[in-house]
Amino acid sequence: MRDFRDAKAMAQTLRDSLTSKAIDISHSESLELVSKMLGVADWNTLSAMLQADHRLPGATVKPRTATASYPAIPLRDFVPFPATVFPLIAGRPKTMRALQDAYDRQREVTLAVQKDATLDEPGFDDIHHVGILAQLLDVQHFEDGTLKVLVQGRRRVTIASFVGETGVYQAEVSELGNEPQPEAPDLIRDTVARFTNYAAAHDINLPPIWPPLEKSADPGRVADIIASHIILPTNDKQDLLATFDPVTRLKRIAAAMGAPLLPRSPALDATWRRALDHANARHHRYATLEHLLLALVDDPDASALLHACKADPVAIRTSLLGYVDNELTNLAIDAGGHARPTEAFARVARHAVLLAKEFGWREVSGGDMLLAIFSENLSPAARLLDKQGVTRQNVLDVMQQRA
Repeated sequence: MRDFRDAKAMAQTLRDSLTSKAIDISHSESLELVSKMLGVADWNTLSAMLQADHRLPGATVKPRTATASYPAIPLRDFVPFPATVFPLIAGRPKTMRALQDAYDRQREVTLAVQKDATLDEPGFDDIHHVGILAQLLDVQHFEDGTLKVLVQGRRRVTIASFVGETGVYQAEVSELGNEPQPEAPDLIRDTVARFTNYAAAHDINLPPIWPPLEKSADPGRVADIIASHIILPTNDKQDLLATFDPVTRLKRIAAAMGAPLLPRSPALDATWRRALDHANARHHRYATLEHLLLALVDDPDASALLHACKADPVAIRTSLLGYVDNELTNLAIDAGGHARPTEAFARVARHAVLLAKEFGWREVSGGDMLLAIFSENLSPAARLLDKQGVTRQNVLDVMQQRA
């Protein structure tokens, strides 16, 4: 087996075979079955193992070169790390062509972080020169022409050139040498314990990984996985990506988790509980961004922003009620229980903390949460706001006037 696409082909063959015998299973179920057939717990673990070159019997690995050219993707307000899996949304033509080309040709892609997120056509001087090589695991096309891709971070690179004159961004990169991994068992143990508490306090759900963080002997891997989840400004995360020494990187991450974070305002605490109540009242397993926005309509800070943007809160509430009552029935469970925020909900909450810091607030408010929703620009919540004429720039302009 060469890569995850071979596993996907096996899953499709299995599904077709069962269908011919009048046994109908979903594509995701067939992926899980193939994983178990190969002795791996689940599809996410199998995919990560294949992408990280943890070879199954018979696997082959392409030789690596020190310098090479790859399709390249400029990223706004997001720093990727090796050893992690994450989604990307692409809407710029050059970005979409580069992603599609890399996926079709089963090639890796260079991910580079923009220094200025507002630039639509960044050049070499507009990006940070330490990025990563990544493998595309899946590509989804949306009706509005954008792409959503699932990406596996692989390894750090230094970017020597970054050009887009041909209609697709290309980067010439140099890979870092394979240095022996230093041993730091005490630092790993202490940092993982600190991250466990940090994640619980900030509603961070770490997906299953193999090997688990607490059993990893690689300080660089532990540092990168934790760095991808903690709450830090983009420039601070880029500094971590550019910190090549793994022990130094892990020490800096441990220190960052000890820094105090802004608390939620009392009003936002009430709004947070109200969002969960909206989900619980409908027996929903998860609280989504739509539950959150429904609660924000009655948040004093967020409501003031909506009024300043000349939005109609009644119309927003009516649309949201229709959505959560009719479009989220798949989240309902018979036994009830307590709803948990989705990962998108949690990402918005973490982004709101960064926004509040940038504005110089002493606490995170509902206004910060409202603005942060636009970071999930393909969510129904963000699209509903857009239909009401409420844009990220509208909200940002009002907040800057009040800062």
